[in-house]
Amino acid sequence: MKVITLRWKYLLAAAAFVVLLISGAASAKAAGAAEVWWSGSRSLPVYCVDRSDNKVAISFDCAWGTEHTDEILKNLKASGVRATFFMVEFWTKKYPDYVKKLIDEGHEIGTHSATHSYMSKLKEEEIRAELTSSSEAIEAITGKKVELFRPPYGDYNNTLIDTCNDMGLYPIQWDVDSLDWKDLSAGDIAARIVERVKSGSIILCHNNGLHTAEALPIIFDTLRARGFEFVPIGELIYRENYAIDNTGKQYLRNR
Repeated sequence: MKVITLRWKYLLAAAAFVVLLISGAASAKAAGAAEVWWSGSRSLPVYCVDRSDNKVAISFDCAWGTEHTDEILKNLKASGVRATFFMVEFWTKKYPDYVKKLIDEGHEIGTHSATHSYMSKLKEEEIRAELTSSSEAIEAITGKKVELFRPPYGDYNNTLIDTCNDMGLYPIQWDVDSLDWKDLSAGDIAARIVERVKSGSIILCHNNGLHTAEALPIIFDTLRARGFEFVPIGELIYRENYAIDNTGKQYLRNR
């Protein structure tokens, strides 16, 4: 009965998603992270990547709770999708078993700061302390070097991005926001994502979103049917000879 109930739940979510799509349509240099050249006067994180191969990445920010994380991991595994998880230091230390589980299941881990502060308000030495301690907490559990950083609240300034790059961390934003933290329905979450994804997109979700796990099968099935391939962010971005334009799109310099 449980399997049948779950199947009906996904079918109903998918049906709602299709309705939303229809209504929407009707209304409608060898440079490393520390050496990157930024276009314009403002230092920017990577919002998306200039790619023509239809590769995209889905990411999850981890700051509070794990109530829905197992279901997310189950659906990622069932779909064969490897994701990127950005975790705050206090979450890392509170849930070390989940950190290990993520790595064991082939996912990628980046830091989301130590205290989930508005880091544009911090001094450079405070930023360095946040990035160092949070990365060390992850590395102590995984044995793997942290290479990615996502600013809490998507908040940043030149000091944060420049410091991040100087420390060898790639600052990562997103160009597709699920808004799953607002407890949207699975159909709404899926519709928001699939209507906005393009080649090179980075999708933002949260590990404890109320309906995030339920939306994942719809997202994966729909986007794969359109020819998209999911990879971790570390495999989506360019690691050398790149620049970032004023929209936050990362691209190869020789293009």
